[in-house]
Amino acid sequence: MRILITGGAGFIGSHVVRLFLKKYPKYYIYNLDALTYAGNLENLHDVENVLNYTFIKGDITNESFVLKLFDKYQFDAVIHLAAESHVDRSILDPLSFVKTNVLGTINLLNAFKNCHNGNYDRKLFYHISTDEVYGSLGLTGLFKETTAYQPNSPYSASKASSDHFVRAYGETYGLPYLISNCSNNYGSNQFPEKLIPLFINNILQKKQLPVYGDGNYTRDWLYVEDHAIAIDLIFHKGKAKETYNIGGLNEWKNIDLVKLLCDKMDKRLNLDFGSSRNLITYVKDRPGHDLRYAIDASKIKEELGWSPLVTFHEGLEKTIDWYLNNKDWVDNVTSGKYQEYYKKQYNN
Repeated sequence: MRILITGGAGFIGSHVVRLFLKKYPKYYIYNLDALTYAGNLENLHDVENVLNYTFIKGDITNESFVLKLFDKYQFDAVIHLAAESHVDRSILDPLSFVKTNVLGTINLLNAFKNCHNGNYDRKLFYHISTDEVYGSLGLTGLFKETTAYQPNSPYSASKASSDHFVRAYGETYGLPYLISNCSNNYGSNQFPEKLIPLFINNILQKKQLPVYGDGNYTRDWLYVEDHAIAIDLIFHKGKAKETYNIGGLNEWKNIDLVKLLCDKMDKRLNLDFGSSRNLITYVKDRPGHDLRYAIDASKIKEELGWSPLVTFHEGLEKTIDWYLNNKDWVDNVTSGKYQEYYKKQYNN
């Protein structure tokens, strides 16, 4: 089987590429990544010479490039992870999210459709999405696969649009697809613009920890390796034209998570208790900030037997250890361009 994994040099993508390479030596894995600020081949240095692996540098927004790529390699399946994914960036530059998340997805769908010309036997287009497409929950309730879409940020709107296009190609052209919507991921190799790696890095540098609003926004957290296992199960055992929600069953208010992270860092760095908490700074809230996300993952558990294996405390410890042991990786990915964005976003 020839599998194209888009965004395979990114955070979640690199974990999926590694899992498939190690678990399925008879598959051939092609990793397509544009290597923007969040894509980094250092994430895959341990598997870059594996015989059933090829890296391809390219941009899914380039229609002719994508068409030629499918014509050349005749991919049997696509696992589509490539996306712009940071809400804050989407507020500053919505059009980039439309180009990558919507037009890029359509380019892949068209190329997949044209490549197989209606013969979809043992073929699959698997689209990875986010729980943010569902909008914001109140203090109670959970996102189900049947929850109506109500995106509130340019990022979530772009992902919602791409989800709809995948379904539309399934209904209009008979294209075999699967979709999964996941909660907030954390773990190793995550670009330090997202909360957990950002704050680990800031604590190490004794920089402020910017918390939006009152810090009471609630998120469900999923360890990235658990997510990769779920993607593997859905890819191989999911029912065609179905959606699966993947959640960590692990809700935390932002401020409580930040305090927990501070305390774990103090212990790990042999600092006085409360040292890192002193860095917490409340900043102006971002527009359209969703109050709460929480996923009902009962469908994937009942149909495919998946549930998270890593507890949050265990996963957070592993994540902290990884960043502390890979400071060179952090230094290499935090370029000057990222620093300019950081100042623009949080200096208020």
